[in-house]
Amino acid sequence: MGKFSVSSFVKAKKNGEKITMLTAYDYSTAKLFDNAGIDAMLVGDSLGMVMLGYDDTLKVTVDDIIHHSRAVARGCKEAMVVADMPFLSYHVSKEESIKNAGRLIQEGNAQAVKLEGGIEIIDKVKGIINAQIPVMGHLGLTPQSVNIVGGYKVQGKSEKQAQKLIDDALALEKAGVFAIVLECVPAELAKIVSERLRIPTVGIGAGNKTDGQILVYQDMLGMYSDMAPKFVKQYANIGGQMETAVKDYIKEVKDTSFPEKKHSFSIKEEVLKKLY
Repeated sequence: MGKFSVSSFVKAKKNGEKITMLTAYDYSTAKLFDNAGIDAMLVGDSLGMVMLGYDDTLKVTVDDIIHHSRAVARGCKEAMVVADMPFLSYHVSKEESIKNAGRLIQEGNAQAVKLEGGIEIIDKVKGIINAQIPVMGHLGLTPQSVNIVGGYKVQGKSEKQAQKLIDDALALEKAGVFAIVLECVPAELAKIVSERLRIPTVGIGAGNKTDGQILVYQDMLGMYSDMAPKFVKQYANIGGQMETAVKDYIKEVKDTSFPEKKHSFSIKEEVLKKLY
């Protein structure tokens, strides 16, 4: 199959093949997903909530993303690694945005970066792309703007909001992004956007007419219970299995049924006798 890349995104849309993405934050998980055949993995700033226990994504730093992106990249042979640009890493100046994006590629070993926002960040997007760094866009619910939009709500419901989302998507495409994530957008609007663009869309809570899908893996595996978004399908309750396994371990340690002889090492009898 070969390494999934920016051109693979465009080719998939052209051929009508759906793109599959999941978040990943560590080597062992990335390796499992890579072996399963996932197309791309996002080292999302969602790690602030699901890995670091923050209430939102706003406290995540570039260094946090680099740390996790490096680990994910080591586990990926086929899948493409996209790194999120966290809050304030692309908001101050174009120069700083390019520098931070470059660090995610150079130090984090990602193949592309993802930015939240539309027309208002176009100059940063163009600057990063001009520095030969591929950019994925992100529209709809943009978690870094949670304080502005007033919580985690569906975006694009009014005519004005919907038109802005379309305009933003077209502007991002014109600027040169290779794909756009659409988060918490009405399915019908996501369909319109996907049909208007030559580049692929990747949906999360945006219906099944986008060109691909992405989920936070802890959500779809039942490993994160602090929030339960409507758009998540739980494919397995790994969280429940983990809790049960840990309870079994605790019980067996307490009653000494673990470790058994097969889990232990032995010493020769004659050596043992000399120790007494």
